[in-house]
Amino acid sequence: MFEAEADGLRELRLAGAIRVPEVFDCGVRNGQSFITLERFAFDRPTVETERQLGVGLAALHRHTTEQFGWSRDNTIGPTPQPNKRSDDWVEFFRKQRLEFQLELASANGFGADLTDAGSQLAANLGRFFDGYAPLASLLHGDLWAGNWGCVEGSPVVFDPAVYYGDRESDIAMTMLFGGFGTAFYAAYSADWPLARGHEQRCKLYQLYHVLNHLNLFGDSYLGRAKKLLRELT
Repeated sequence: MFEAEADGLRELRLAGAIRVPEVFDCGVRNGQSFITLERFAFDRPTVETERQLGVGLAALHRHTTEQFGWSRDNTIGPTPQPNKRSDDWVEFFRKQRLEFQLELASANGFGADLTDAGSQLAANLGRFFDGYAPLASLLHGDLWAGNWGCVEGSPVVFDPAVYYGDRESDIAMTMLFGGFGTAFYAAYSADWPLARGHEQRCKLYQLYHVLNHLNLFGDSYLGRAKKLLRELT
């Protein structure tokens, strides 16, 4: 997990779009895994910091590659996140994101009504991408309010779940648990507006994270997962 985090931070750092902590070391010592990162003293974010974050995220998403996925698997929180490379975003998201979480939900005993609705959604996933072909953008992958901050007036991001995918999935995550103001969204949209149909795809990408929270934290996320599935199907 720490090795994948270190590689993800290096990948983000190479893009040069948003500041990330430097990785000093990563390994095992006396039987204990560790990662050593640059330490930040955080300031209170401002409207200008949020604006810079929006511009920086758009710049990060312009760092693209030919295939979706990544050179290695990693984790989303403690959950494994497969990243086998694919030329087809819909197939990648179906197999390595949605169905992967649904299989975990089934193994965790969350019921056939959830997994049956999820399977129906997965079978019809292509409908959300009629007329829309996303680029394979470099993604933070887990961009919620707790994974960014302000240092000396500038935004920094950390604790990524890096891969290359649809940029809208990063935006969807920012909307899931709050913590991002209007200046952030206005700056991102002014730099690179989202495509038609992004509202429904936003729910689709949020479903992945809600299912992950369901599998990690239990029944408190079950109602939210079912609500998203109803809206999407």
